[in-house]
Parts: sequence; structure tokens; C-alpha cells
Amino acid sequence: MEVQLYVYDLSNGLARSMSQGFLGTQIDAIYHTSLVFEGIEYFFGQGIQTTRAGTTHHGKPMEVLPMGRTDLPLEIILEYLESLKEIYTAESYDLFLHNCNNFTNDFAMFLVGKGIPDHITTLPETFLSTPFGQMLRPQIEQMMRPITQAPTPQQAAPVPQYQRTPTAPPARQTPAMASNVSKVHNVTATREFERLLQSAKDRCAIVFFTSSTCAPCKLIYQPYDDLAAEAGDKCVFIKVDFNSAERGISLKFPHIRATPTLITFLHGEKRDEWSGADARLLRNNVELLLNSAYPPHPHLSKSLPLLLKQSQRPITYAKVPPLQKVVAKMGEVGKDPAVASIVSYIDTRERFGPMEAPITKLPQFAEFLKRSTTILPPDLLFTALDLLRVTLTDIRVSGYFAEEHKGATGTPATISHLLNHVNGLGAEAPYALRLTTLHLACNLFSSHLFIPHLLSEPLSSVLISILTTALLDDKHPALKTSALSLAMNLSSSNHKIRMKAHFANAAPLLPHESELDDSEQVELLASLLEILGTEEEWGEQVKMALICVGWLVYCADVGGELRDLGRVVDADGTVGKVKGKGVEDRMLVREVKGLLEG
Repeated sequence: MEVQLYVYDLSNGLARSMSQGFLGTQIDAIYHTSLVFEGIEYFFGQGIQTTRAGTTHHGKPMEVLPMGRTDLPLEIILEYLESLKEIYTAESYDLFLHNCNNFTNDFAMFLVGKGIPDHITTLPETFLSTPFGQMLRPQIEQMMRPITQAPTPQQAAPVPQYQRTPTAPPARQTPAMASNVSKVHNVTATREFERLLQSAKDRCAIVFFTSSTCAPCKLIYQPYDDLAAEAGDKCVFIKVDFNSAERGISLKFPHIRATPTLITFLHGEKRDEWSGADARLLRNNVELLLNSAYPPHPHLSKSLPLLLKQSQRPITYAKVPPLQKVVAKMGEVGKDPAVASIVSYIDTRERFGPMEAPITKLPQFAEFLKRSTTILPPDLLFTALDLLRVTLTDIRVSGYFAEEHKGATGTPATISHLLNHVNGLGAEAPYALRLTTLHLACNLFSSHLFIPHLLSEPLSSVLISILTTALLDDKHPALKTSALSLAMNLSSSNHKIRMKAHFANAAPLLPHESELDDSEQVELLASLLEILGTEEEWGEQVKMALICVGWLVYCADVGGELRDLGRVVDADGTVGKVKGKGVEDRMLVREVKGLLEG
């Protein structure tokens, strides 16, 4: 998608003609900017707003600048915008410190890897650097607010919105998703009918016999279509109109004399048949059919109050180190402009909050981080990674690094480079570098955009390798605790994806979402079981390991590698020997042991 920057002058030319006389400095415009792609304009005012390109209340843009091309999938872009709502709220708008241009700059950085022109982002600083500008600031802020925070104009037709309500978030469908959603097959040919039934022999099918002259049939047309969409590819939905279908189909069902009649098939065998336009009966029978074809996991019937109440918020390490000391340790490398820029950003964010700390030039920081593995010795490399660790707690920064790759999909370039470098050093890596890397890896989970990358190759295998090496390190307790924090984040994210897949009708998986590879889950589980088998006393580390085991095995494939490993190494026996201190601890042990038993 081509991305454009729309530039408006809120002063309608007055700034250019009067600024020199009033301020003693030339200002060409009071800039308002927005980003446009796919015919939609995105801007910040009364929160993040969207409208058709060129239809805002600001009129015609004074300039349209090409920003470049983005190949990011739309669902990724919308997810990033959703995360920005935490920072760009209607209440947080400030004409000079937190405005539309800050939003556009952040959004452009994510989409195309560069910000908007500097003369736009530095305008407030230029204005406030003059005595008259400081004096007029309150009046100008009050005068411009009704303009900058006006509601989105009424549209002649609906504009696609990214906002999701907290109670019932709509599933964002993409063409890739649509191809996975089952549709009703309107069949007239006998051969096509037979082919569809044959294709359902490993699952289930339902046939709706109707007639174009049947009024009652029309009452369940929409419910039938809705059920087909909900079932996805689990069931084949067929509709046959006797008035237009080949005679060969009716010959296969000579007993059908009335419409609507519906017949279900399970694994190629006829299951149920009924007549009548009863939408409730239709839904009940389809649900019974699906439950028979896809029986619910036995774990879903277990009572697990303690395991399932454990917090699944990602564990992060947000403490800011003494920045000047960190830079001083870098020596000459610390004088790199990218370092100065990111340190200034962190300092401003800590003192005034993220709303008054526009993100710095992230591409330059990313390039510095890649170079750091060659220009800093291993014992000092942790300093560069520590700066990245701190910045990743800002969703704008983590969003940028999550999608920092070429093309529509790919591996985050900087993060992959750093993790691979540290993993290559193995247990010989300096202690400070290993610890910082684990904390950095935990902070990656602060952005939902990172999680699909972290649960898939190649990042998943690198994380598992770094994690398991640290888990088995008995010399450094802090490493083990940090590795368990990373294991918690991985296991929790994996558990959420698995649960989403189990209840896909309510929240369909997006194309880029998947669980950890079976072999990686096995490797992680084996390391966790080793901790549980060697730790003699109950403590925080044992509890974390136990929770991770529970999340990993809960609703795992009954015939999968994870369950096989559990049986081979007597996992339930290992967990059963864990001695909890209190009643709740012992109940948690019993719950996890029960999951491993069956």
C-alpha cells in the first residue's frame, strides 16, 4: 500500500504572512498532518480518528507528500493503531506537546520506517522559543482546540473503522481469513454433490433440501448461512434446490417429499434427518453434529480454579538504570548520535510520561544496535541491550521493532540479530549480557504484535535455547528466575492461542497466529520438569515452573508429543512429589498433576 502524508495549514495562510512581525521568526504554517492509505485518512484530534481521504473539516491539504510503501497486512496495522489508543486519547491532546503531528510521526515510523519532515515536528519548539510565543501559548491552545479536536465528519457511506468495543470485539477478516471460512455450497450437479459429501468423510456435512417455491424454507436461509460461517471448515454446508438440481440428486433421496428437509452426515455416514423451518432446532442439531465430529478436550471438564486464576499479564522489567553510567561504560561508542537520541527520549519519558516523549529516530537506533555486536566487546554489550530493554516497554517502540522487516511478513531484523548473537555465545556469554537478554526478551511480550513472531520460527527456537540454558544454570539464581519469567510469558501466550483455537467460533485465529512448535514445547516442558524434580523446597521458582507446566499441557493434543513426553518421563509422578507449603499450593499441585494424568 502506498502511504501519503496530507499536510494542512490550520492558520489558512495567516502564519506565513504575520509570524515575522509578531514573533520575530518566520513560520510558514501551523501544521496539521494525517496519513492516508487505501483511501482512508488517519489523524489524531478527538482521539485517533478516520475518515475518507480529503473529507476532514480541515478542507483541502496544502501539500500531499509520498511517504513510501508498506507491505504490512491490514490486521497488523489495525492492531498497532489499537495499541496507540492508550497514548493518543482525546484527553491527552496538547497543541504543542502531544498533537496530530506526533501521532502521524509515530504511525509513519511504524508503516514505512521513517518519520515526517522535521520542520513539521519541530514547529512547536520553534514557536515556544520566542517570548511572544510563550506569552500567547494559552490563548492559541484555547483558540485552536475546537478546530483540532472537532468530531469526524459525517460520511455519505460508512468508513472502515478499527475501533473495537471492549465487550464484543468484532473479528477483523482479511482475504486470507475469508478463504478459511466455510460457505454454503449451492449445488445443482450430481457429481458436485457427491464430491462435496466425499470431501466431508473426515469431518461432517449437512444438506439442506429446499425449493424456490417453499416460503417456510426462506425463514432458515439466513440462520443456515450464519451457521456455515461459524463452523468454518469443520463442516461442509450444502444446499439443494429441487426445482433446479439434476434429477440424480433427488433419486438418491426418494423418500424426501417435503421441504425444508435437512440431513446431517458424520464421517460419511447419515446421522440425523428432520423437516420444518425451526431455526432453534437447526442450531441445536448442528452443534450436536460438531460436538460429535470434534469432541471437546477432556481437560475442559476439569475444575482448575487455581491454575486458571493465575495472572497471564506478561512479566516485564521496566526499571531504568542510571543512564549516564550506562553510556559512560560504552566509552567512545556511547558518543554515537543514536545513543544520545535514545537516552534523551528515555529521560523525557521518565520525567514527563510517554505523551510528552515523542519517539526518537528508531531506524538509526536499530542500526546502532546491529553494529553494537561488533563495536562493543561481549562484557559491555549488555549496555546497548539495556537501552533497548527500557524502550521496549513503550508500545510505539515495541510495535516498530516487531514489524521491522522487509515485505508483508518476516522476522524482526534487529531483535533476531541480537538474540542470535547472544545465543551463539551460549553459556560462555558474560553474566550481565545473559541477564539483560532475558529481561529484554520478557519485554518483547509487552506488544501483541511481537507474540506471533515469538511463538514461531526462527525466534521461538532461539528464545527456547536461551531460556533452557539459563534454567539449568545452578550458579546464578537470578538467571534462573529471569528464565522462568520468560517461560511464564511464552507458556501464557501459547496457552492463550490454544484456547482461542478451541473456541475459534467466538474469536477466530488470525493467519499469523499459531502455537509453539511441538518440539519446542517438549523442550520447554522437559526443562521445567527437571526444575520440579530437583528443587527440594517450595518457593517462587517452583511455583512459576509448576504454573508453566500447567499452561503448557492444558488442552494439549491428546495424541501429541507433549503428552507422549509426559508419559515417558513420568511427569505426573514428578509433579506429584512437589510439596506445597499452604493449602492453595497443594491444590495447585493436584490440579497440574491431574492434567498430566489425563
